[in-house]
Amino acid sequence: MKVGYVRCSTAEQNEARQLKMVEEQKAKKLFIYKVSGKSTDRPAYKEMMAFVRTGDTVITVIVESISRISRNTRDLLISELTDRQVEFVELERESILERQREGIEIAKAVGKYKGRQPVAVNEKRLRTICARWRVGEITATAAMAELGIKPNTFYRRVKEYEL
Repeated sequence: MKVGYVRCSTAEQNEARQLKMVEEQKAKKLFIYKVSGKSTDRPAYKEMMAFVRTGDTVITVIVESISRISRNTRDLLISELTDRQVEFVELERESILERQREGIEIAKAVGKYKGRQPVAVNEKRLRTICARWRVGEITATAAMAELGIKPNTFYRRVKEYEL
């Protein structure tokens, strides 16, 4: 039997990404916990440990990363899981950016993430200042200062204006 353990550090964090991974692994039993990992009083962990037993056919505990079940590898390796000869599957992601990307995709799917909003720039003022910049009346730096925008925004808007 496959057992899933999902932990979020705070009530505000979203466990959707971890739940998706546990679902993909087809866990039959799920334990969810929403409190800081530094707390040693973890009811869902204790409930899971009471559920997994030595002698069961195949018990696999699935977690998104070691940090979800234990504060560090040493604690995990000497934990009750190894004492009970429970197989442990860790689904650590390649990088933090990958985790972020997955979380954003899930949030977008449910309409909670709109992405970064474009910087508001007065189009008429942009055209006037851009025209002055093109003829050499002002520098790009001066144009950006007048518009109150950064270089990336300035050049992106200039390019859009040209089209």
